[in-house]
Amino acid sequence: MKHLFIVNPIAGGKDNTETIEAYVRSAFVQCKEPYEVYRTTGPHDAEETVRRTAHSGEAVRVYACGGDGTFNECVNGAAGCDNIAVAPIPIGTGNDFCRMFGEEKNLYLDFSALLQGTTHKIDLIAVNGRYSSCICSAGIDARVGINVHRYSSLPFCKGGGAYVVSAVVELFKGITRNMTLTCGDFSFSGKATLCCVCNGRYYGGGFNPSPDAMPDDGILDIYFVREMNLLQVATAIGAYAKGRADEFPKYITHLKGDSVTVEFDEEEIINVDGEGFKAKKAEIKLIPQALNLIIPKGLTFFESSC
Repeated sequence: MKHLFIVNPIAGGKDNTETIEAYVRSAFVQCKEPYEVYRTTGPHDAEETVRRTAHSGEAVRVYACGGDGTFNECVNGAAGCDNIAVAPIPIGTGNDFCRMFGEEKNLYLDFSALLQGTTHKIDLIAVNGRYSSCICSAGIDARVGINVHRYSSLPFCKGGGAYVVSAVVELFKGITRNMTLTCGDFSFSGKATLCCVCNGRYYGGGFNPSPDAMPDDGILDIYFVREMNLLQVATAIGAYAKGRADEFPKYITHLKGDSVTVEFDEEEIINVDGEGFKAKKAEIKLIPQALNLIIPKGLTFFESSC
């Protein structure tokens, strides 16, 4: 088996390629399997590299060294390929996928534990030809999450600060949009704030609307938020971020299912694990057991679902 470490040199605002190479060399002192450290050169390079690797037919473990965007690219390159397994190495800005594992998340920074790890199949969300391992959304939260990159390079906006600045800017630009949403027997058409579709638990730098979501259970947790003004958003956002959306049933509807369609009057940003594209219509559905996730030795998160 081959091990491929894909390093995003701009993740987290710092080029960690040399550090990753040093950790890899140390970890492979006792391991005789081949490995490669690859430094990406631009957007979609990680995805294309993993896709080419998958087409070779060789069994490869891919380690996405970056943030949620780097991991998302690797996921899109590996989706549906049985010969590829993927792990995030969280050295980016948000690292929301790994937050799901609680105190065990640091095992994804333990190269020895990763090399001794197993694999576990998880579900993915398909969105207009793209894949999400964690959360996709449309509405004010998508605009905030995608536009955060405009502010992350500012000296006072490191880490979560960029999300705060982006949120303030987007809230004052306008909270609601005309939205049509269909999910099973549920439908809505009118002004709405957002739709958040969860395979995982965290997004937006630590928002946790779906604290019980499991990425291997074949179910999507969908949160639809009706029209809200600035004061109502300010009142509810803290509870929503901590998984207490049910405290605001007048505004927030929690649905479960395997698909949802969202339409807008004009093109809007669709967030897919922190990466964005514009569309008037987003067709979102669950793809069961579509990705081999590397589970580092010692991670117990999935044991109760096995």
